[in-house]
Amino acid sequence: MIRLVLFDIDGTLVHTGGAGTAAFTKTFATEFNLHHGTEKMKFAGRTDVSLVREFFKIHALNETPEHFRQFFERYVFWLDQILAHSTGSVCRGVREFLHDLQALPQPPRLGLLTGNIRLGAEIKLRRFGLWEQFEFGGFADDDEDRNQIAVAVFQRARRLLGKDLKPEEVVVVGDTPWDIRCGRFIGARVLAVATGGAKLDELKTHAPDWAVADLTQVSAREICRGG
Repeated sequence: MIRLVLFDIDGTLVHTGGAGTAAFTKTFATEFNLHHGTEKMKFAGRTDVSLVREFFKIHALNETPEHFRQFFERYVFWLDQILAHSTGSVCRGVREFLHDLQALPQPPRLGLLTGNIRLGAEIKLRRFGLWEQFEFGGFADDDEDRNQIAVAVFQRARRLLGKDLKPEEVVVVGDTPWDIRCGRFIGARVLAVATGGAKLDELKTHAPDWAVADLTQVSAREICRGG
């Protein structure tokens, strides 16, 4: 039986209308006077910290803790401002799928496994009324590497759900090959959804347990083995 379902955010739960990328661009421009570079970067499946590090490398800017702190302190301000006027939306089937998971006779706990920093994740999900659905999560604050974020959230889950929590009792839901890889890294089952960073055929080549066009194409009971 599945005891925990962990969700990616961008392209899995919500589309922000490009607000995240716009906030990155605005922060680099206002804080560092750097006005190009993000157009060369691929954001899907990445962690916020790795993206900032890549941008610093593009511009030969020192990758100091002070520069990272300066970036993220301003980034969350711009993300909040830009999201307030964004044309984003909740991904197809998400609200119904979350409701159905919670309605199971033995509902799994719900968490996040994302490359966003925690405050960025909260800003994005509060914008669409989803933040309160999740008890805890793993974020880019935990580690720059997505696989290690998965390790961190699994350890956190064991503290909350009990040390007897097994990897095969966890499902990771995501929209990119990176989500599949990090789920596999901790031994979890993986549900891949083609609502964001990758097409369905590409996701299938990475052999997730389930691969669907969107969350209307799979049931909570199926994922949780009948609840």
